[in-house]
Amino acid sequence: MSAKEVVLTYEGLKKLEEELEFLRGTKRKEVAERIKQALSFGDISENSEYDEAKNEQAQVEGRIVQLESMLKHARIIDEDEVNTDVVSLGSKVKIFDIEFDEEVEYLIVGSTEANPLKSKISNESPVGAALIGHSKGETVEVQVPDGVLKFKILEISK
Repeated sequence: MSAKEVVLTYEGLKKLEEELEFLRGTKRKEVAERIKQALSFGDISENSEYDEAKNEQAQVEGRIVQLESMLKHARIIDEDEVNTDVVSLGSKVKIFDIEFDEEVEYLIVGSTEANPLKSKISNESPVGAALIGHSKGETVEVQVPDGVLKFKILEISK
């Protein structure tokens, strides 16, 4: 099975690289020190500090493997190549939500970077997927669990 391509902005790439560096260095050393300290307490068969430290070590190592795989399969969105004629990955889209009578702006990103609270929506989300490929002035309908949302695309930028 081939790994899924991970689409990232330069900002997203930098964050993943920083997290990986932190986990490989600082965090690994902290966990190793906790294990060493827990071992000094003696019998590990009933040593909850040791069990917790070993579990944390497994989580850290698992996240390192996950990050390495994501970075290996990363495709970086080059902001200079973002087309402002149609919505695509890397586009900033200002839309008018017809039902709520309000303007909203989203940045279309890969699922790894999606953060709706920061107005970053995934190209795989219902709204993101529906907007992809549409142009300024078009009205887009999005099927969501509550029904259908309608958005008018007001502006597309980088």
